[in-house]
Amino acid sequence: MANEFGEYVRDKRERLRKTDPAFSIRRLADRINLEPSYLSKIERGLEAPPSCKKIVLLAEELGEDSDVMLALAGKVSADLLEVIRRRPALFGIILRELRDLSDYAILRLVSEARDGKW
Repeated sequence: MANEFGEYVRDKRERLRKTDPAFSIRRLADRINLEPSYLSKIERGLEAPPSCKKIVLLAEELGEDSDVMLALAGKVSADLLEVIRRRPALFGIILRELRDLSDYAILRLVSEARDGKW
């Protein structure tokens, strides 16, 4: 999982760096308060992904969705974790049932829940 996360970060950073030198490893690492050598090791899959807070900062800098980046790192945001902790059995059932549904079907369920159709 560390390698998938690292490759994702490196690919996104390198694409941005082609048009903006602010996305060098050193400059990006400085903005999120990481050592450049540590960020380099993360990108190469030699180190595990950083903390959730650092991943969220990294996502913001790269213009990426923090939930996607957290998932690539094998982590879950604190707010989602709190929701799950309140009713773990129920959310376990929900997530397992949603596992094989299409994105469209899931978004339809969310829309119905928001509209109070349940």
